[in-house]
Amino acid sequence: MNAEKRIKNNNDGFRAVNIALLVDCGPSDETRKIACKSDSSAYKYALEVDKCPRDDTRAAACKYSYSAYEYALDVDKCPRDDTRKGACKHFLCAYNYALKVDKCSRNDTRKAACKNAGSAYSYALYVDKRPCNSTRKAACMNAMYAYLYARDVDKRPHDDTRKAACLCPSEAYSYALKIDKCPRDDTREAASKDDYYASQYASEIDNNEKDSPSQCGLLREEGTGKSDVGRRKCAT
Repeated sequence: MNAEKRIKNNNDGFRAVNIALLVDCGPSDETRKIACKSDSSAYKYALEVDKCPRDDTRAAACKYSYSAYEYALDVDKCPRDDTRKGACKHFLCAYNYALKVDKCSRNDTRKAACKNAGSAYSYALYVDKRPCNSTRKAACMNAMYAYLYARDVDKRPHDDTRKAACLCPSEAYSYALKIDKCPRDDTREAASKDDYYASQYASEIDNNEKDSPSQCGLLREEGTGKSDVGRRKCAT
């Protein structure tokens, strides 16, 4: 009995994978063809049944970003233009492809990662390992990631990250405290939109400046701890 008769629903790719594994005990053109009707079952067929890459399973996997990334990582075990193009359909898969498959930065994966503030920040920190205008601009779509970019990537104040951080009182306060390390009118005004951070700004930044005047904006050695005591999440 051929595979299509054994599988009542010919679109059931995972059932085709199971038949190949448990009944046929190996690959066949019939079960592979059915598995390739779904990106995820095509990846699973290549990984568990064929146990090697093929053009047909790869093409099917590349229809969806995560399957394209998984195929490159687990089946091809190397980068290819077609799997990279498939992965770049989603910002997170593009970042993961650059980090774990290419293991280097490229314009296409960076561009795709920059569709999201968090993945742009991660790309700059872990793939580029340096700041650049495109990842900074993308990170600045979110106040928290703008602050994190300034702290972990730029490691210094920047007008763009400060402006973006000022969209949220908690990030404006943290930016003044840990990046600028001094008071400014813009961060004070932004922090003052929340009573808690207005009070914290006055006591920890304005008062400290009066006690120990500093030149705002000068670079100083700073920590990069991952947690900030007392910060509250800001709605985005």
